[in-house]
Amino acid sequence: MNGVRPILTGWMRGWCKGGEGRCRDCSMANSIYRLRLQDVLMLAVGALLCLGVVMVNSAAATVTGQEGFSVTNRGLRHLIYAATAFITLLAVGKVDYRRVIGRDGAEPPAQAGSTRWAMFKRCLRKCLSAPAFWFMVAAIIACVMVLVPGIGRRINGARRWLSLGFTYVQPSEIAKWATVVFLAWWFTARPFDIRRFFGGFVLTFVPVGIVCLLVVKEDFGTAALIGLCALAMCLAGGVKWWHVGVVLPPAIAAGVVFILIESYRIERVLAFLDPWKDPQGEGYHMIQSLLAYCSGGLFGTGLGRGIQKLGYLPEDTTDFIFAVICEELGLMGALLTTCLYVGILYVAWQIIRRCRDPLACLLAFGTAAMTGLQALINVAVATVSVPPKGLSLPLVSAGGSGLVITCATLGLLLNVAKQVDAQILETATDDARRDAGRTSDGNPGPLAAIESQQAAGI
Repeated sequence: MNGVRPILTGWMRGWCKGGEGRCRDCSMANSIYRLRLQDVLMLAVGALLCLGVVMVNSAAATVTGQEGFSVTNRGLRHLIYAATAFITLLAVGKVDYRRVIGRDGAEPPAQAGSTRWAMFKRCLRKCLSAPAFWFMVAAIIACVMVLVPGIGRRINGARRWLSLGFTYVQPSEIAKWATVVFLAWWFTARPFDIRRFFGGFVLTFVPVGIVCLLVVKEDFGTAALIGLCALAMCLAGGVKWWHVGVVLPPAIAAGVVFILIESYRIERVLAFLDPWKDPQGEGYHMIQSLLAYCSGGLFGTGLGRGIQKLGYLPEDTTDFIFAVICEELGLMGALLTTCLYVGILYVAWQIIRRCRDPLACLLAFGTAAMTGLQALINVAVATVSVPPKGLSLPLVSAGGSGLVITCATLGLLLNVAKQVDAQILETATDDARRDAGRTSDGNPGPLAAIESQQAAGI
């Protein structure tokens, strides 16, 4: 437990001379310091949700324009989901993150005479009492259910959804954030010694590996995202580098195998190498995305005036919505979207630097890694920098379960930000009182004189 925060702060210390304390050497940080972290997070998430509502409505207007603005309209549905997601963010932000994830600290050293069975029972009891463990179990069950015929729903040729009657839920979205919450708890509670390979690190990757294997068949991009984020959290949580080095080659080999066993994935990779070789087939998505990206210019064509959404660009409200942003809002809109994601990463960075709770630090790191990697991959797909992955743009792309679950996890980060803001305010108040106690030449100041008079009873 004591090794988690030094690892994370050690990574971040190079960015600022202030280290774990207040950043007095950086005037820019002191100016941003006045804006609370919770305000930055709510502003960034709210702006991304609003941007998503506007762009989804703009991209879907030509598809459902004949239906009018009704409940079946994709833009209105996304508005309802976005409002629900923001309410979820605020609601979860009021709950102590320790109660949601788990309160237990690190496992104490084994006492002399303790048997392996006694140690195992103690660790198992600790796992069963942690909500984070049951989040992971629920994610695994949901991923299994989606593969059962008659329960899982196939949309656009992929079986990725569970039907709840009034909406569809994507278990892979649950699995993404359950992995972050579970690993944040696991590396701080440490029910097993993670410094050992078979007795700790391998046990860590058993649930993560199960999730990836269940997801990878129908959603290779999400499985790869979960694996990358899990490896990053392992390094941040104190796992030895050589442990990760041992697992990485088999994981890469497994990814290559899952690409080769599906013909359409091979075709996507070949089309990425030369999209114009098959412009009406596998290369069609990438060519249309490039056209949208290049035709936007500096300020874009204007909201609702894009051409590629007129039936040319597939998945324009989900996987390729960033291309629509680039076309209609131009380079400035793309930079604004990027800055909003940087705002979320900034909050996570400040939490890692300032918070004393290893659980909060790992939660912030995992949330930043998952959000940042997914946004980076989506932008890379839209700009044809990597083959198509089928990953949505977080908080912007159309989707119900993904928005709500993402905002629920960001709500935990919001609660951590509130507690860090309280620590910052308390520290600033103590500094102000101490500075007011003495003048620049070292003599007692007005505050010290008043306090001495009060102590003397004057």
